[in-house]
Amino acid sequence: MNLYPINAGNFKLDGGAMFGAVPKTIWNKTNPADSKNLIDITARCLLIEDGERLVLIDTGMGDKQSEKFFSYYSLWGNDTLEGSLKKAGFSVDDVTDVFFTHLHFDHCGGAIKRGSFSSGFEPVFKNAVFWTNEKHWNWALSPNKREGASFLKENLLPIEESGRLKFITSKDGVISFASELGFELFYADGHTEKQMIPIISYNGQKIAFAADLVPTAGHVPLSYIMGYDVRPLTTLEEKSFFLDYVVENNILLCLEHDSVNEILSLKKTDKGIRINEFLKCKDVF
Repeated sequence: MNLYPINAGNFKLDGGAMFGAVPKTIWNKTNPADSKNLIDITARCLLIEDGERLVLIDTGMGDKQSEKFFSYYSLWGNDTLEGSLKKAGFSVDDVTDVFFTHLHFDHCGGAIKRGSFSSGFEPVFKNAVFWTNEKHWNWALSPNKREGASFLKENLLPIEESGRLKFITSKDGVISFASELGFELFYADGHTEKQMIPIISYNGQKIAFAADLVPTAGHVPLSYIMGYDVRPLTTLEEKSFFLDYVVENNILLCLEHDSVNEILSLKKTDKGIRINEFLKCKDVF
């Protein structure tokens, strides 16, 4: 097995929204904001090469939206999904499976481009199966008003129309094994219904792709929870269990949205679980 970090692009989000009730005087120390209160965000995806399978976890937001849409997110840098795959030695046609932690546009939008389907869009990955879970899929198709702007029909309908949509069959308990893809999953309902956090076994080391449960290193402290979460108190409980599990099992965290920090090891302290060491993907993979 080989693992590759895939940077699908960079953007900015409001720092207050990213840290919820945490005061700016605190979060600004780890995630410094610009004059508009925006902080740097990365769409770091993870590519798993395992035998003849090439599994991509998340895809970033893509490039098909309007100029007005992208103006809300202050895109920066030159990283793209296709360019990062090429740097790793692959093309979009090589990807056999695309796994979505959840279907918010910044996690699945890169899987779809403008094209010939009836929706006016089509999948970027013409040879890939697309994986989510049925409860989250149904949640995304009929979103609540709080999340409506995050679930875009143009990202979802082409996946269904492709005929290559599949649902993970593992039970949505605490930690379960997704036999379809060969890694463990932690299901979390705080950020959105049935977000899936993959835990990959790699050369004797487990690595959790933290998605939006722990989006940046600044979110490691337990109460540092995004304002975007639909059930913040549920996130608090899930995060408490997850961080304890990570420390007890010596699991590394791969951060999806941190533009500087890529991988963390954690430790227990008198103040709760904190960062033990900052690592680079190239030193772990």
